[in-house]
Amino acid sequence: MPPVEVPVRPVTRGGLALRVGVAVLGIGLLLNGSLRESDDAWPFGPLSQYAFSPPPDATIVITRVEGRLADGRRIDLPLRVGAAGISRAEIEARIPDIMADPSLLRAVADGWSVRNRREPPLVQLYLVQDETVLVDGHRGPTRLVEMTTWAVPR
Repeated sequence: MPPVEVPVRPVTRGGLALRVGVAVLGIGLLLNGSLRESDDAWPFGPLSQYAFSPPPDATIVITRVEGRLADGRRIDLPLRVGAAGISRAEIEARIPDIMADPSLLRAVADGWSVRNRREPPLVQLYLVQDETVLVDGHRGPTRLVEMTTWAVPR
């Protein structure tokens, strides 16, 4: 059986111009974000947290929010929009603001409470960081740093 030939249509001048324009725009946006060395324009800039590996004796810092429930349990509140209504990146970007005004953690409490109605209410939130020291590139000791707390109003 002979091979079936599929007719090929040439690209029109307008189609070619559109493709080149989109490519130039994308490269321009990426170059803009890269030259500014900023993640603010993501996805058209570097996502620097993945662009390097830490030195072998660095300290790795992970920011989290913990909550104390009315029954006394202290739990980790997952910082994902689907779980807490807010992402880790949003919290990390506002650490100085949260340190100055811990009530900004209300968004985490509200988001978590709406999605976890069967749990006891939150009474306290803690902005914490886990600092893990690398020793010759291997995981070393980790310490918990409590940055600020906020009592959830009833």
